[in-house]
Amino acid sequence: MSSTIASQILRTRYSDEVKDILQRYPDDQKRSAVMPLLFLAQKEGLQATVSVMSEIAQILEISITQVASIVGFYTLYYAHPGGKNRIQICTDLPCALRGADDFADKVCEKLGVNIGETTEDGEFTVESVMCLAACDKAPMFQIQNGDGISYHERQTISDVQALIEQLSNSETNNSPKDAE
Repeated sequence: MSSTIASQILRTRYSDEVKDILQRYPDDQKRSAVMPLLFLAQKEGLQATVSVMSEIAQILEISITQVASIVGFYTLYYAHPGGKNRIQICTDLPCALRGADDFADKVCEKLGVNIGETTEDGEFTVESVMCLAACDKAPMFQIQNGDGISYHERQTISDVQALIEQLSNSETNNSPKDAE
């Protein structure tokens, strides 16, 4: 079923976009189009499920393993549904040495979830990721949502709490948050 959905989106609904993407690459290098095609699929709200990766692999005439390796490596792609706001906390070794693991635990505690889980209201998913290229500015995280990606460095729990409140308020009623 998901393969059919992906097929309709990538080959039917977005056939022009797929053709445009593929035309950017020589025929012997079309495998390079895997990232733009993943973005195209996620534009429609799909995750990089096995069926979506299979569809992209078919389009590019590569193995599903090659597509999955891209999904597994980059934090910009995700294989499971999540909240409207994905809070991706860097917890690799340099960041862990600067308190990232404890920071991630406290963020999860504030939201009432564990790493990898989504809040009951569907607003936030907290994820542990590797290397967001700011080891000297940890704890740090990126937020992915409909507005794109934003990076937040040298964070405290107060900082993330304020950001969560701001995002929650803008999502629910687009009103400014109350002072204090």
